[in-house]
Amino acid sequence: MRRVVVTGLGMINSLGHDKESSFKAILDGQCGIDRITIFDPEKFACQVAGEVKNFDPTTIMDAKEVKKADRFIHFGLKAAAEAMEDAKIDDSVDRDRFGVSCASGIGGLPTIEKNSVICETRGPRRISPFFIPSALVNMLGGFVSIYNKLRGPNISSVTACAAGTHAIADAAKAIMVGEAEQMLVVGAESAICPVGIGGFAAMKALSTRNDDPKTSSRPFDAGRDGFVMGEGAGALVLEDLDSAIARGATIYAELIGFGESGDANHITTPTMDGPLRAMKAAYKMAGEPKIDYVNAHGTSTPVNDKNETAALKELLGGKDNCPPMSSTKGQIGHCLGAAGSIEAVLSIMAMRDSIIPPTINYETPDENCDLDYVTEGAREAELNVVMSNSFGFGGTNGVVIFKKYQG
Repeated sequence: MRRVVVTGLGMINSLGHDKESSFKAILDGQCGIDRITIFDPEKFACQVAGEVKNFDPTTIMDAKEVKKADRFIHFGLKAAAEAMEDAKIDDSVDRDRFGVSCASGIGGLPTIEKNSVICETRGPRRISPFFIPSALVNMLGGFVSIYNKLRGPNISSVTACAAGTHAIADAAKAIMVGEAEQMLVVGAESAICPVGIGGFAAMKALSTRNDDPKTSSRPFDAGRDGFVMGEGAGALVLEDLDSAIARGATIYAELIGFGESGDANHITTPTMDGPLRAMKAAYKMAGEPKIDYVNAHGTSTPVNDKNETAALKELLGGKDNCPPMSSTKGQIGHCLGAAGSIEAVLSIMAMRDSIIPPTINYETPDENCDLDYVTEGAREAELNVVMSNSFGFGGTNGVVIFKKYQG
């Protein structure tokens, strides 16, 4: 089976429009969560989110093309462009053997909302002809493939908050079986709109700590009361090891394990067993290495954080055997289908720089959350193997494990 490595990274989120600035802000303990400005949230139970501010899509798209794509696609194209440049992809690469694996949990929800209102108030003939092409999840992969002339496999993951991680696994499988030499993974989301915030709030899934947005997302803290929505995109260039070596690419990491599972329990209430089985599958595939850091799913919901903690302890044989684990969702929010891609990028950058991102807003210990969550700020540490977890509604779970490439 072919070995799969990471040769390019890209990212945009509420703390930065590129991977380096946003990673630095995360290490500095900054928070991109604030009161919602995209629409007036006054009547909503949740009024906070991690918005990407001051982003101009014409920096990566022709102005006439912008209206043909939803905001999540704009973000995806931005992250993809950065990852491709980072990987130094040039004309020598066979584009017929270079594919795309994209992910989004919801896709063009703002576009769906807008055109539904137009249909109801102004009639069906006023619906935009770009409505469907701009809203479909797989159009992220469509736009990315067109802009980068990638003619290999073009696949999509739409598995809620595990989508970004599943997209990495699907891309790796395509390379491992020889279907592609390179795969561009892009997870993107932008669902901060009235129906998105209102829908999740109706489920009682969102934090209502509106009076202090910066502390509203508090993973593993006893006072956590729900997640805070974020938006953005993460991108990774995955490549066959021999191909990467042959073209002299910089290799960030090797993907040594991935695992997927289903809870088969409840559409929204997670179990501990499902995430544990995904962790076990990834851990076994990786050869049961010493894990130096876990980027947690860590949503800041009462059930997830407790279950994820219990699952890691079960996987590794108790609290004393668990490595540091942190959640970056306290800083950039929960980016839904983009979360796995963004957090994989963060995990690899943490390993590159030998530093663990912090978990912010942890004030009151929870007896069910008793691991080392790196709550005192970013921590320098030698990282050779890192794990990233993602779990989604419907009981769908994904885990990836990366190892520092030694040559």
